Amino acid sequence: MTFSWLRFSELSLDDLYDALALRCRVFILEQGAYLDPDGLDRVSWHLLGRDEAGVLQAYLRVVDPGVKYAERSIGRVITSAEVRGTGAGRRLMTEGLARCDATWPGAPIRISAQAHLQAFYGGFGFRAVGEPYAEDNIPHIEMLRCP
Repeated sequence: MTFSWLRFSELSLDDLYDALALRCRVFILEQGAYLDPDGLDRVSWHLLGRDEAGVLQAYLRVVDPGVKYAERSIGRVITSAEVRGTGAGRRLMTEGLARCDATWPGAPIRISAQAHLQAFYGGFGFRAVGEPYAEDNIPHIEMLRCP
């Protein structure tokens, strides 16, 4: 998988279309209706993972510190159904964390994780903070990764 790390203004029209289409397939069609374009894309980094054919298979965004949380925030973490179970999600998170650490060395990262993925994120050093809550009718938990 080849990764691109881009600010919103650097995304090509095809990058933006592919990212929104993948987010729609996973977050809206698979998980239920909600407003995906939330105004944070413009103040975020976007990590796009494409396969050898150039098809977007993995994506996440990193919201700048001080926008959603005091810390930088990883969100919209997704892989296409076609690559789930292949380790693509782990590769995506590993790449995302490396890009975060290069961009903001030593800074903590906060996420709003789907509760059933707590162990997955825990494997990357995230620890639950607070109590579970419902976000878009899906149980979530806030998690923090400190250097």
